[in-house]
Amino acid sequence: MTASQFDQIERLHGLDGLRGAALLLGVVLHATLSFFPSQIWIVADDQKSVWASGLFFVIHLFRMSSFFLIAGLFGHMMLKRRGTAGFIKNRLIRIAGPLAAFWGPVLAGIVAVLIWNASLLGLTAADAPPPPTYDWTNIPLTHLWFLWVLLWFYAALVIGQVVVARLDRAGRLGRGLDRLAGGLITPWGPLVLGAPLAVALWFEPSWIAFFGIPTPDAGLVPETSALIGFGLAFGVGVLLDRRRDLLKRMEVWTPVWLGLALGAGTTALMLSGGPTPVLTPMTDPAAKALAAAAFGVATYASMFAVVGLALKFWSGHSALRRYLADASYWIYIVHLPLVMAAQVVVKDWPLVWPVKLAIVVVGVMAVSLASYELMVRHGFMGRWLNGRRVPWRRTRVSIPLAAE
Repeated sequence: MTASQFDQIERLHGLDGLRGAALLLGVVLHATLSFFPSQIWIVADDQKSVWASGLFFVIHLFRMSSFFLIAGLFGHMMLKRRGTAGFIKNRLIRIAGPLAAFWGPVLAGIVAVLIWNASLLGLTAADAPPPPTYDWTNIPLTHLWFLWVLLWFYAALVIGQVVVARLDRAGRLGRGLDRLAGGLITPWGPLVLGAPLAVALWFEPSWIAFFGIPTPDAGLVPETSALIGFGLAFGVGVLLDRRRDLLKRMEVWTPVWLGLALGAGTTALMLSGGPTPVLTPMTDPAAKALAAAAFGVATYASMFAVVGLALKFWSGHSALRRYLADASYWIYIVHLPLVMAAQVVVKDWPLVWPVKLAIVVVGVMAVSLASYELMVRHGFMGRWLNGRRVPWRRTRVSIPLAAE
């Protein structure tokens, strides 16, 4: 193995760690919802705090855009390594398969907790609202929406690769894309990327500014602003896989992006009503334009910043980070009903909200990790979800590629 090859693998460990962290932060994100100053979640705790909604805002700002950037980089790497047929087969097994298999049980678990919570509040079936009418525009994808959106982006990646291969035999378009990547990995990158997202958010008729990029969890066709916002992040990841030399530059510009994210993020928070969420769509055109612009810049500045931090501090191999990165897929799939159940259990306990939040997060992580170790990691599900089955006893230590 050459030094450059080893450096590539080491850097993949940093990005794989960040991918796992983005999924695990979803547990914290959803656990904060019951403590919001105004009720937005089915489970309402007796403790309320603007700090809880502020924590949600910070995590939500960078989490999924960072995840999709890494997904784009790893996806392009896998497409090059396995070819079109191998890539499609792998993504159908490891992305479409879990979505099809777990969506029903997860939704059933969520509904069960909703019924349990309603019964504790003294509500009966007569108090329930009429059931909604479901069609392709109104399907509750739950928190597994990211798998559905990933399939959209993977399809676009395959189609784009075929088109480029046929139309760019001289390589001019490829060289142009590489120059574009170099132009984006600069202090100006978040502003360039933020502009189309800001326009998309401004045209979003029911945009609630506090939540930034709308979560496309309620239909088979994602919102335009979500496709643009997360699609640009995915595309940047593809470009970065073409220009691995830019990863080092990301470490250099991280302090600048952190400062930009802090300034733009604070501005976006204040324009959206502060840490107490305003749960109505923005209607004033000028205020909406300013908030959309601030969110556009803050989203990609924070994304670049956390990627740079991961490259700088997590590029060395860590057995613990690799284990958590492997476990994060399973944990994210199963966590939401568990979080909601834990919120129901602790909602009336006479404890301050940070303690309750910690109990919910630690409890859910403990149950999820135990189920991963006992049911997933060492069996066929480990091969299915992680791309490899880990024997109960290892005879040697290896450093597998993060995209396996």
